[in-house]
Amino acid sequence: MGTLWQRISEGRQLDELWGQFTADARASYGFYGKDVNWEEIEKLPRWRRPFRVTKEIFWALLMKLSAARRVLLIIALVMLFLSGLHVNVGDQARFEINFELLAAMIFLLLLSLELADKVTMKRDLEIAREIQTWLVPSQPPAVPNATIAFATRPQNSVAGDYYDAFYPIATPDANGKLMLVIADVAGKSVPAALLMATFQASLRTIAGEGVSLAEIVARLNRYASAHSLDGRRFTTAFLAEYDTESRALTYVNAGHNAPVLRRKSGAIERLETGGVPLGIDSQSVFEQATVQLAPGDTLVFFTDGVVEAFNDKGEEFGDKRWVETISYLPDNNAQEALDFVMRRVDAFVGATHQSDDITCMVLRCV
Repeated sequence: MGTLWQRISEGRQLDELWGQFTADARASYGFYGKDVNWEEIEKLPRWRRPFRVTKEIFWALLMKLSAARRVLLIIALVMLFLSGLHVNVGDQARFEINFELLAAMIFLLLLSLELADKVTMKRDLEIAREIQTWLVPSQPPAVPNATIAFATRPQNSVAGDYYDAFYPIATPDANGKLMLVIADVAGKSVPAALLMATFQASLRTIAGEGVSLAEIVARLNRYASAHSLDGRRFTTAFLAEYDTESRALTYVNAGHNAPVLRRKSGAIERLETGGVPLGIDSQSVFEQATVQLAPGDTLVFFTDGVVEAFNDKGEEFGDKRWVETISYLPDNNAQEALDFVMRRVDAFVGATHQSDDITCMVLRCV
């Protein structure tokens, strides 16, 4: 019996299982709750609201099934409703209707069909996730007098976040211009992941031609604008060239969350110069700026999933809390700095399932 329980629970304690169930239930409620007309419900008397919410969530669930499965679900519910019904015929005959077993078998059939779909989709998404990992670096490049670290946590199996650190033109001694990029495609899951892949391919191709940062951004914007569905599929991005000899960082912020630069002294700076997100307007003009880094400085890049991470009370981590976390960074290498900030985010959100991808990259000068 103990072995069976271990196999079913995967060795997890009851509090862990309950926490996972709570997180799943909250995520499911939020998913189906998107189809609920909350404004209309607020107009109803308080005693009627729970019934209206239950009804609308039921319909939201029902309409996400295929037509055939909807019919099966309705049949099973009708059978459950009729089960236990007693019919008296005369004084002697008495009939009892019981469809509970048949209804349970239909529910089990529906569950197996939905599970089969989910497993098939999950397998496809895992393959897509594996392919996506090829598009981002698995190990940071060697950088003279600096260290780099990065982490990403997709909201789903695949993500619309992108990060990269590479030498556009490789040099034997690993010196020269290092390209640093972090980007976030509007949307989530597969559509965003596909656009992320095209962004990565375009960036690598253009940067490999040895053109300036301004030319890279302008060409990326023209391409993104041509495939943005009238601006609905834009991309926020922060692109920078880091001179490994002079430690000068030239950058363009295309509508992205401004990276946080923590000086060795503890002073905080934000890198905001740039323009609108890529894909909004093909004729957009982007400003660029240069900041001089020094030993002991730490630059933290991130996507909005970090500051918009929320806990079980619905409270956001927030930019203020994020900057405060960075201000307390330990004076160690990039990986330890990354671990420190990600632990702070994890401690805040707990087991709450997030609604966006979380990506962070750290550059530390030594």
